[in-house]
Amino acid sequence: MDKACNKEDITILAIESSCDETAAAVVRNGREVLSNIISSQIDLHTIYGGVVPEIASRKHIERINQVIGEALQTAGTELREMDAIAVTYGPGLVGALLVGVSAAKAISFASGIPLIGVHHIEGHISANYIENQELEPPFVCLVVSGGHSHLVRVSDYGEYEILGRTRDDAAGEAFDKVARAIGLGYPGGPKIDKVSKDGNPDAIQFPRAKVADAVYDFSFSGLKSAVLNYLNSCEMKGIEICQADVAASFQKAVVDVLVEHSMQAVRECGINKFAIAGGVASNTALRSALEEECAKAGIAFYHPSPVMCTDNAAMIGAAAYYEYCKGVRHGYDLNAVPNLRLGE
Repeated sequence: MDKACNKEDITILAIESSCDETAAAVVRNGREVLSNIISSQIDLHTIYGGVVPEIASRKHIERINQVIGEALQTAGTELREMDAIAVTYGPGLVGALLVGVSAAKAISFASGIPLIGVHHIEGHISANYIENQELEPPFVCLVVSGGHSHLVRVSDYGEYEILGRTRDDAAGEAFDKVARAIGLGYPGGPKIDKVSKDGNPDAIQFPRAKVADAVYDFSFSGLKSAVLNYLNSCEMKGIEICQADVAASFQKAVVDVLVEHSMQAVRECGINKFAIAGGVASNTALRSALEEECAKAGIAFYHPSPVMCTDNAAMIGAAAYYEYCKGVRHGYDLNAVPNLRLGE
């Protein structure tokens, strides 16, 4: 990596507002988190069964300045000490992204501190650097969240090759929809994970989708439909539904596919390092299954702690550090890109 750094320590103020968390963090040298403040909106959106974009944007506007101030105060630093201002500019909800991007551009303009836009998925991948100090590319990473399901080969810092992606629903999205269908509510992932512990994962045989022309791609819409069909069939026949068994069987179907594709990708890439990232990466069944398979294959397994799996700004600061060291800087024409692809 061609370091465009002219000092020993690089300290970055990072902002994340791509969905329903307003977050700011101060990160030093890409691996040391001085503060990581997250203001969650989960309670506001729970009654609607999912994130309402207009509400999310409004709450970001209300909280962004306070969260940034708290991040600086908690870190014991001042704005003038920052070497760069980093912000998520995509993908995500366009209104939510705009709040963070606008705040970052305003701070950068007023202070003269360089601006760096960060890809949200790159941030999730980079969360692994924070809690696994020894981890360096190359490695394969499974990014699974409410909006994304990607298998990525990380060739170097900031250099990515997407091996596979979802063709329809993301894994987290499927969790939310199935959780709603069986009466667990939102957010679905943590609730299905908890209820599944009391269920039989082999009680119901749900399908494991394969994408014929792309072995690493995922498809979860058929699985979601299979669960809904099972529930409707039971209702019509007057059969009592065991919520825990449905949750556990659905979860196992998702985990089986994620693990199978991940292990195949690691083997065929010839890399002995594998990491997970994103909200669904905190699922205990997924972690346990991947840990077991990696141990069998002699592959080093890396994962962030649950708080680093959710949307946060520390991961954006980690990603931004490596962009900064490569000389990446953005102008004040930086805009929110809701459908931004990794590598763009």
